[in-house]
Amino acid sequence: MSHARDLGGGHRPARPFSVRVAGAGTSARKRALAQLAAGTPVLPALVVFVVVLSGLADGAGMIWLPLLVAGPALAATTNGPRGVFWVGFLTALLGALLGIRDGVPGRELTAVLAALATVTLASGLASVLRGRRERVLAAVRSVAETAQHALLKPVPARVGPFQAAVRYSAAAAEARIGGDLYALIPTPHGVRLIVGDVRGKGLPAVGTAALVLGVFREAAHDEPDLLAVVERIERSLARNLGHDDFVTAVVAGYPRAGHLEVVNCGHAPPLLVNASGRISAVEPPHPAPPLGLRALAGDTPVLQTLPFADGDQLLLYTDGVTEARDGGRAFYPLAAGLERHVSHEPARTLDALHDELLAHVGGRLHDDAALLLIRKPVAGRAVSPGAGHPGPTVAARAPGAECCS
Repeated sequence: MSHARDLGGGHRPARPFSVRVAGAGTSARKRALAQLAAGTPVLPALVVFVVVLSGLADGAGMIWLPLLVAGPALAATTNGPRGVFWVGFLTALLGALLGIRDGVPGRELTAVLAALATVTLASGLASVLRGRRERVLAAVRSVAETAQHALLKPVPARVGPFQAAVRYSAAAAEARIGGDLYALIPTPHGVRLIVGDVRGKGLPAVGTAALVLGVFREAAHDEPDLLAVVERIERSLARNLGHDDFVTAVVAGYPRAGHLEVVNCGHAPPLLVNASGRISAVEPPHPAPPLGLRALAGDTPVLQTLPFADGDQLLLYTDGVTEARDGGRAFYPLAAGLERHVSHEPARTLDALHDELLAHVGGRLHDDAALLLIRKPVAGRAVSPGAGHPGPTVAARAPGAECCS
């Protein structure tokens, strides 16, 4: 039965196959035409024709002939060597015809055509070098993306009893990883998470973030006490960081139902949203220095225990969010934005916050910004299929994910 249906009927198996072949051929032709159109130097050719038409209308060919070099020069910025030489040949041909039509002396016309040939050759070489640089850049970006997937593991939509979502915005479009870090993992001691910000930028910040995440991942599984997890990170950073380097971070855990533990090390206070929608900042009872500076400050972090019931949510973020300014130099009001957009789906909430943040700064951030939101679903209430599904910046993954960005 299934065999006959797959063939489209027992007596006409050839027709669907021929249709598929014809469709495949049409699709291949469309792809070929699209590639041809993408590689055709339309704009440089248009410039050449404008110059030629101007010369024809004005009648003074010698005045317009030198401007024809704009064609191959422009083609070098948009096309490969083949496109450059095609535009160069077209330019030389039209230039010769225009010069002959307007009676340009042979010596002067030869000089112009020689200049066109020279510019075409130079533009072809520049196009080759540009292509090599683009390939190198593509390879570097590929390596960066591989490093991102190895280090920036996406946060799953569900971790233990929580719905979860993460959004990260890089200050530069080319950025892949940086000094903001986050992780959310299930452990034998309950779900544990960290959000932090490394001082500095570039590769040193990435290395420090990777160190923090590696230590956190191991300690979160090994240590039953959340303060011991923080202590392990502190000792590791004390051995590996310079005197002026540090990491601000919030480490949280859910050791048992209804109780959330929070340790704040010089980081922005998380925002707690209870089931009724009331928002409050989780300020530490005693300020503690960032990770890596305890030896200088002498203060130790304090463990806070908060009630965390069904329907409650916790938002952790980096200062790239709260320090984002608009054209009038006003900071982004995160608490007010959260109050406007909070919902039962963390992914939807962060999507709205992310879009509003970008609109606030005019579309481009000047610092990396990370948002991590967890929600304890109400017992007995089904979660919609799209709830907690990560947006463009992350993808759903099996439970247990760490990120640094």
